[in-house]
Order: sequence, then C-alpha cells, then structure tokens
Amino acid sequence: MIRFENVTKVLGGRAVLDQVDFEIGEGETFVIVGLSGAGKSVTLKHIIRLMQPDSGRIYIDNEDLVAADRRELQELRRKFGVLFQGAALLQWMNVRDNVGLPLREHTRMSDDEIRKQVDDRLELLGLADAAEKFPSDISGGMQKRAGLARAIIMNPKIVLYDEPTSGLDPVTSRRIDDLIVDMRERLGITSVVVTHDLHSALAIGSRIMMLHQGRIVENAPPADFIRSQNETVQSFLESQYITKKGKWEELIHG
Repeated sequence: MIRFENVTKVLGGRAVLDQVDFEIGEGETFVIVGLSGAGKSVTLKHIIRLMQPDSGRIYIDNEDLVAADRRELQELRRKFGVLFQGAALLQWMNVRDNVGLPLREHTRMSDDEIRKQVDDRLELLGLADAAEKFPSDISGGMQKRAGLARAIIMNPKIVLYDEPTSGLDPVTSRRIDDLIVDMRERLGITSVVVTHDLHSALAIGSRIMMLHQGRIVENAPPADFIRSQNETVQSFLESQYITKKGKWEELIHG
C-alpha cells in the first residue's frame, strides 16, 4: 500500500532520511519511533508529499507519488486522513462544524447529509454530547477525538497520526490508543503513527520501525522489537523503563 524505495532527504546539510526502504501493508498499524530529529515527522510529510525526496521513490497503491502531477496528487491525497499533533481544530467553529468541514469543502452533500455523516462519526468516537461545544470548552483528549473524527469523515483508506498522545495524561493516552485500534478493526483503516511514546507503540502497532540518524535500525512486530539486539533500540527501550521482563514478557512468548 505504501512503499519507500531508497528515499533520501537532506536538510541543513544533514541526511534526515538516508536511503530509507520500507513497506506498509493494507490494514497495518505501522508505528515510527525514534529520538527527536531522527526523521519521523519528515517521513510522515513525505507520505502525503508535503516534502519531496532528494532521491528515491514513494508509491501509494503502486502509484508513483513523487512523479504525480497536481491532479494525480489531489486524487492520491483523498486516500488519507491526518490527525495533527495539536488536533488543529478551528477555535471559532463548534465540534460538529469542525468535523464536517472537509465534507463542505470537497463534496456537494446537502447540509442534512453532512449533519448525519458528522453525527455518526461523533457517536462512533463518543462525542455526541460535545457536538455544539467549541474546542476551548472540551478537554485535550476530546479535542484529539474530534480531530480523529474529522480525519475519518471522508472515509480514507489511510490515517496518519502525528504524536497522537502528546500532551495527554496516561489514562487519556490509552483511550486514544484504543481508538486507533478500533479504527483498524471496525473500519479496516491502515494507520501510520509517529510517536515518542513507546508504551503506545507496543500497544497499538502491528510493526514498529525505529529511525536513528536518518536510517532504519529496526523494523519488526512488537515482540521482536523488544528483543532486538540493536544497541540503539535497547537504549530506547530502557529509557522508557521497558525491558524484556515484566508485563511485556507476554508479547515475547505470546
């Protein structure tokens, strides 16, 4: 579904992505982790061509994203929904209008049809009671859920998540994790998640890829990621108090 072939991107004289190769299959929750500056967000921006690689190719459903013209790019981007780090809700619109905005801008649906679609999504994400509220009147977790409702309102095949649990308390973070899993199971959505939160990555990921200094140092299912022999991966695990023992042991032996 998504394929990077020898993708390189140089910024400020440094290779932020250095001959990166990976593939994401349909229905996967593919999680990208790494230290700050490792190239995670740059990778996400390349997937929807907010950035172009200096070399290499990127394919979406076997269509060449790098070579796509304006019309082709517009069609490819219709496959995507994006949940931004800060939810990116418009403060002067209530939740219902925020979620319905893509339908108003990109379809010819009537107001009644839009309202029904939006209310269905709000119900799905437990936000029915917040429809008339403004972003400043709801919690950070509810804002993230509203952002997710907007991200899936056009029924995308792929949803990109940029630090979905950033700034949230642990309980709310786990609720967001549950929603990402639910989107995959109920709607068949392919998810690409950039996060610093390794606990979240292990909970939701079908595979976890770690970037370090622009290169892939690991790309494996959670159980294999935990027992990786790569020193950079082990240091990253230890920094978040995750080891091969304890509650994660079931992943290894499961």
